[in-house]
Amino acid sequence: MVVARDSTGVNDLDAALTAIVDRVAELANADLVVARVADESGGLVAHAVYARSESVRAELEGSRIEARSVPAGERTTLDKLPRPLRHAAERVAAVGVLQLPVRDKGTVVGSLELMRSRSEFDPLQLTLARAAAEEIALARRAFAGGDSARAAPDPIELAGDALAAGAADTRAADQVAALAAEATGAAACLVWRYEEDGEHVLAALAGPEATAAPTIALEALQRAQASREPVVVETLDQDRSGRIGTLATLRLGEPPLGALQLLFDQAPDADGPLLSGLGTFAVRVAHALRASEHRRSLAADLEHTRALLTIVGQAIAELSLAHTLETAVDRVRELLAVDRLAVYLVDEGERLETAAERELTGPHLRIGERLLELALGPARGGRGLVLVTDALRDPQLAGVRDAIEEVGIEAALGVLLRSGEQLIGLLAVYPQSGRTLTESEDSLLRALVAQLAVAVQNARLHERVERESGEAARARDEQAEVSRRLRALYEISRSFTEGLVDGAFDVVVKTIVNELGVDAAVLRIPHERGDALVPVATHVREERLAEPVRRILSLAQPLSPVRPSAFRSGKVIVLDAKTAAALGPAHAPLIPFLDQGSTAAVIPLVAHDRILGTMTLLSLDVERPIGPETLEAAVSIAGPTALALDNARLQQQRKQFTETMQSSLLPRTQPHLPGLQVGAVYAPSTRLEVGGDVYDFLELADGRLAVVLGDVTGHGIDVAADMAMAKFVFRSLAREHPEPDDFLAAANEVVLGEIGAGKFITLLYLTIDPETGELACASAGHPPPRLLQPGAAPEPLPVLGLALGVEGGQSYETGRLRLEPGAIALLYTDGLPEARREGELYGENRLNAALLAHAELPAQELAEALVEDCRSFAGELGDDLAVVVLKRLA
Repeated sequence: MVVARDSTGVNDLDAALTAIVDRVAELANADLVVARVADESGGLVAHAVYARSESVRAELEGSRIEARSVPAGERTTLDKLPRPLRHAAERVAAVGVLQLPVRDKGTVVGSLELMRSRSEFDPLQLTLARAAAEEIALARRAFAGGDSARAAPDPIELAGDALAAGAADTRAADQVAALAAEATGAAACLVWRYEEDGEHVLAALAGPEATAAPTIALEALQRAQASREPVVVETLDQDRSGRIGTLATLRLGEPPLGALQLLFDQAPDADGPLLSGLGTFAVRVAHALRASEHRRSLAADLEHTRALLTIVGQAIAELSLAHTLETAVDRVRELLAVDRLAVYLVDEGERLETAAERELTGPHLRIGERLLELALGPARGGRGLVLVTDALRDPQLAGVRDAIEEVGIEAALGVLLRSGEQLIGLLAVYPQSGRTLTESEDSLLRALVAQLAVAVQNARLHERVERESGEAARARDEQAEVSRRLRALYEISRSFTEGLVDGAFDVVVKTIVNELGVDAAVLRIPHERGDALVPVATHVREERLAEPVRRILSLAQPLSPVRPSAFRSGKVIVLDAKTAAALGPAHAPLIPFLDQGSTAAVIPLVAHDRILGTMTLLSLDVERPIGPETLEAAVSIAGPTALALDNARLQQQRKQFTETMQSSLLPRTQPHLPGLQVGAVYAPSTRLEVGGDVYDFLELADGRLAVVLGDVTGHGIDVAADMAMAKFVFRSLAREHPEPDDFLAAANEVVLGEIGAGKFITLLYLTIDPETGELACASAGHPPPRLLQPGAAPEPLPVLGLALGVEGGQSYETGRLRLEPGAIALLYTDGLPEARREGELYGENRLNAALLAHAELPAQELAEALVEDCRSFAGELGDDLAVVVLKRLA
């Protein structure tokens, strides 16, 4: 069939099947994919094989299985596979398997087999495999020989099948045009899309006379649209274009999303199969276009979320301003498809300086300074974004026209980087002339720069601390070395701040060995009698040497009560045979090794002329001696270790960092809607980790306010990415699934595929109409909202459901009621009722009493009063909490 050959770009069945298995292997992340087709005897022969192992691929190519071994349904277990497939599964150590039948009109004509070693296939990958099996059946029909005993398939039916099989493609309009022109023999095929403003946009065209067709098609399109008939056929008289023929216009969808036009040189038979099949074909085309648009939208949202997570993740992982900026400019460059851009930052003197750029030379900083002025506005309170589509002619840039000409700028876009009220800098993009922003691109840029501003602020704070401690200079010279030290300091400081002192000693020596590349380390501290330094922790890199080396390093170092110790000065002692003998029995066993070229050193831990301990390092490998760089790094780690890493200061720094990270994931502003007050408070716990509480607001297209409040399992930096995912799942799904039960069902499937094993998210999703007070709510394992109607007692809205990320295929119930004027809806995380004082819970009774006592307050003050009441009861909070108050005005 010519249609399949042209649309896939291949010219035989094996090539078509190879393209299918390669694609499904990539999408399903499979190690092995085999496509089989029945031969003349009814056996199923492997026509296309994808395998990570060349030997496995060679073994399976051309292999044969019996048709009766193919299951009637889908096979997902190893034990029932045919013998050749069980053997292949053993070769690739398969954990997940799929065997699906390929059917043509109910008859098994082939099979599709997928295997992988890492895990079982998930429901999405099973769906992809089913679609691939349909494509195999379609390819077999399309490439069937002319001597087939069956009647030739209907071209329009085949084209419709091809559209159904490829409905997930984001280029559906081009595919529709090519398939329709080929299947119907039309001289031209045009696909039109109807915009919301009533404009008709030509989305795709195909056929030998396609380029001339639009001149005669638009008027016919408008007439067909007015007629509201599903298929309108017109005979064309010769006109300005010189065309004589027949034009068929197909209505796509109801309400219509567009139209498909087919231009024929000769009028088709009115009673023939072509015209009768066009109506069904139009339905399938509409489905394909809608699926394509939906996939494109989801792909864009996913890419936007990935971009934001990339920047947040880079900032968390590196705490480096340079790495964060490099990541940001590369992601913006990729997402906006531009070559030239820059990030300018405001320095301490409030001057703008170039921090990162791509494909820019010359005085582009002057252009950035002017864009900053325009974005700020006259009162330094502008909307934060300025777009100039023609840089040379726009009067706003007249003062920097010479720089624009020298740099070669055609258009310019500037977006402010702000963290709270603090101006951080400007992201500037320099696209081609006439470039504008889509709504999606605008929202992406604003979200991205918000995260980038916080990341830049955190990185600057980190680098300032580095400079003050003297480590910044070493970081510029030996970035890898500083990164290693920072990891060591983090591990040691974490062990001390968590209060595990004995365990912290083990962490110290293990970190020293792993990060400094020595073979062994021993930590000695003063005995309680004060007469010796005794070993408290030893770590040896190689397990085979652990026992003998531990014995050598296990001796105590005597301290003389009358003779000053060699360690009191705090200076590093590099050991040789003579020095080791002079230090005494603890180091004498090292002399034979030192004579053979091994190296060792003792780092005293001293503060205020008091010996807190010693750290002895040993390198047995003569090729890796302990040199000045290793000693410098060891001293920089040993000092903070001796003083417990200056515990209070580091705790405060970590607290500031975690609070900044938490606040970056919460809304900066609250919605303002007539008839409705909104208040929200987040209260962190006394722990020094990022909490898991998150909330957000979104105004829906129908005027309702959507509110989400949830709790991600866990604490600390690791939970930040899951919080960001929860926020952007809400942002990306709420408009498409505005109803609470539908939203939570869709969100559960997304979270299930993204969240780590053993983790989940409790979530409460609520919508409210500010005009009518109609409230709808559903819960995924989260405490229900408490409602206070005028003259009544507080009571919960009974909504239940399983937490997100636990199990797929969940359904949720929506609770509905009407908030009377003056009524209050209270949303909160479990940190509020579960706050404790000496084992006693704050509880729902105290919460109800506080809600009644402060019900007359505005929403924001009420939220603050509830949190303060909880604090006055519990004192320091053991868990973070979030409160959202919705109050309908009387």
